[in-house]
Amino acid sequence: MFVMRLATEGDVPGVAEMIRARCSWQEARGLETWRGMVDDLAGQAGSGFMWVLEDAGRIVGCTTVMTQAPPKDWTLEEAAEPALYLFTTVTDPAYREHKPGTVIALWAVDLAARQGLQWVRRGCFFPELVKYYETQGYSLVKEQDRSAGHLYLMARRTERLDLDALGLTTQATA
Repeated sequence: MFVMRLATEGDVPGVAEMIRARCSWQEARGLETWRGMVDDLAGQAGSGFMWVLEDAGRIVGCTTVMTQAPPKDWTLEEAAEPALYLFTTVTDPAYREHKPGTVIALWAVDLAARQGLQWVRRGCFFPELVKYYETQGYSLVKEQDRSAGHLYLMARRTERLDLDALGLTTQATA
């Protein structure tokens, strides 16, 4: 069974190891990676905003969850709507058959619903990720050109979900 919990400073090495595994998987397929940013991304584990997905104590995924919209991404009206924003979701490719990315995405939908929020929003730079996120119930809202590339912004309405059916428990935060 998976456990989703708030990351701590002590998770930095495990998150870094998991991100490096994802980078190696991407590089073997000729895809862009976060290789140069592994330490920065893993360092978010101590921020109070990163959550990790564990299987038997092994970190198999992570995501950063914020309640504030990035200022360039959403209009003032959109940003005023109660929402969670997912950033830097990364999963261990060794767990692909268990769909940890989907588990994390659906956990966020349920978390936002339990908090009385209306939306879960996320962005990505690759059309392949847009297709993947659409399989999780997210819809493409708009696109923007950025210096980092073409940004796709997506959203999904929140709803309570059966996390047990996903094989997931959430560990209470401190």
